[in-house]
Amino acid sequence: MNETLTGPFSRTALLMGDQAMQRLAAARVLLFGTGGVGSWCAEALIRSGVGHLTMVDPDEVDVSNINRQLPATAATVGRPKVEVLRERLLSINPAADITARQERFTAESAASFHLEAFDYVIDAIDSMADKMELILLCTQKPLTSHLSPLTFFSSMGAARKMDPTQVRVSEFWKVDGCPLAATLRKRMRRALRFPGRKFLCVWSPERIESAQPKGTLMPVTATFGLTLASLVLQDLASKN
Repeated sequence: MNETLTGPFSRTALLMGDQAMQRLAAARVLLFGTGGVGSWCAEALIRSGVGHLTMVDPDEVDVSNINRQLPATAATVGRPKVEVLRERLLSINPAADITARQERFTAESAASFHLEAFDYVIDAIDSMADKMELILLCTQKPLTSHLSPLTFFSSMGAARKMDPTQVRVSEFWKVDGCPLAATLRKRMRRALRFPGRKFLCVWSPERIESAQPKGTLMPVTATFGLTLASLVLQDLASKN
């Protein structure tokens, strides 16, 4: 019997078709940030059949991460997030090619990540300066890969929000009501550095003013991450 119809990704194949599954298996995805947003994105990609995933995050699991981050449990506190997540993802699909890099993306380290080797780059970075550098690099440099021109998706701010039904997808310059996106655009204008092309963002207009800046809930951060993963899946499916 066809393994596509009986294996771990059979339900995905029934929805997306054999050709899309082949593209999923061949796709090379680079994910920056494996916290409350990125960790759920990573699991959704691997559970859907993505065959090659590189995850980048400099942090170790902290007890404060347990409320929303996939790799964070009482047993993993103190361990590198990317290593914990890699172990989990390989338990889901042992055949997947998963690389964990406990590093920070910065303007100085950017060249070491060889963005041109990937089909998709996903931004789930917290640092404003690093996020801006990644956005500018992924949208300005003529990056191409073995599958297609590199596609870039970015997460805006997921803090101070409680309602996952308000999460949406828009082009960066059309995001309206997200303080993080507004700050990024302000910094770009001040530096006279702008994205070279349009790109999609996951964001929410909700903002609870009484909440502390780092107040976050898993239903919202996970929805951000799952939505980022869905953008990759939808893009691959559209290539039929």
